[in-house]
Amino acid sequence: MHVVLAGGGTGGHIEPMLALADALSRRTVGGAAVRITCLGTARGLETTLVPARGYELRLIPPVPLPRKPTLDLLRVPGRVRRAVADTRALLTELGADVVVGFGGYVALPAYLAARGAKVPVVVHEGNPLPGLANRIGARRAARVAVTTAGTPLRGAEHVGMPLRTSITGLNRAAHRAEARAAFGLDADRPTLLVFGGSQGAASLNRAATGAADALTAAGVQVLHARGPKNTDVGVPARPAGAAPYVVVDYLERMDLAYAAADLALCRSGAVTVAELSAVGLPAAFVPLPIGNGEQRLNALPVVEAGGGLLVDDAELSPAWIEAQLVPRLTDPAALLALAGHAAAAGIPDADEKLADMVIGVAGKVAGR
Repeated sequence: MHVVLAGGGTGGHIEPMLALADALSRRTVGGAAVRITCLGTARGLETTLVPARGYELRLIPPVPLPRKPTLDLLRVPGRVRRAVADTRALLTELGADVVVGFGGYVALPAYLAARGAKVPVVVHEGNPLPGLANRIGARRAARVAVTTAGTPLRGAEHVGMPLRTSITGLNRAAHRAEARAAFGLDADRPTLLVFGGSQGAASLNRAATGAADALTAAGVQVLHARGPKNTDVGVPARPAGAAPYVVVDYLERMDLAYAAADLALCRSGAVTVAELSAVGLPAAFVPLPIGNGEQRLNALPVVEAGGGLLVDDAELSPAWIEAQLVPRLTDPAALLALAGHAAAAGIPDADEKLADMVIGVAGKVAGR
């Protein structure tokens, strides 16, 4: 069985694609391993992320999709035709049994090429507001999987967000001492994790560092990923014996960061929300203030379940952190309740559910 995965561009498409690839690579069909090929473009993160995880990457022409009507929209049909022709030839060469798309400018030509090549399609939508590529792909897809219940796609089935097993298999309590030691944190203090994505977030950096004295005076230690370019972000060294405030550029091991923390202050991208709920780590979510509002929608199911808080970017401040987070971080019962509700909102086996779906579609068509 040969599965072709289309999910290049951003981490929000690539990470669930690779989590599914890992789940498929653990399977056999008819006694043979499942073959996996990922599609991408020469300009996306997939050029480094996919080979680093050990999967074959084949490149196709990108088809950027303007979010609003512009003159660039007139160029899309020609780009689509070229990309579809190249992708269809590639599907034929590979002998693809199924195409799985995760949205974005790689998925659209893959969906259209699969239709022409009579290869079945499975769509996975990570956001509660689907993009154009997945809206098109879902019209004739054999199965449609979504991360958020109620996502408006035809035939949508709620399976959750596929995640790495290093996250879904994480026992936070068992690794807490190891994780805190790795970051130079005290073993027994309540811990706030602050991160704003791979590049950091200026508003989170300002608010957290501004609240440093209030946090550490209350006995709360902080692990703060500021972003590799934000070298001016920092706090003065804490006095001897005080709760530490540790600032790092980037977190290579998010599993250890999650294990070290009792509460997170972060953005609410789809993968971030899914990871936090999968490991049962409550969070104060600060949706990105630009875009179509999907980050707020990503966080709402967890917040409504009692597993986190939601604060607008414009409202986030040192005073808000002191008033809202310090009392929770210094109340073990409150933290325990938040963690339980966060975990209840998570779907840790979405990768296996999606793998079942994909193998079922491919096997049905191939007569397996």
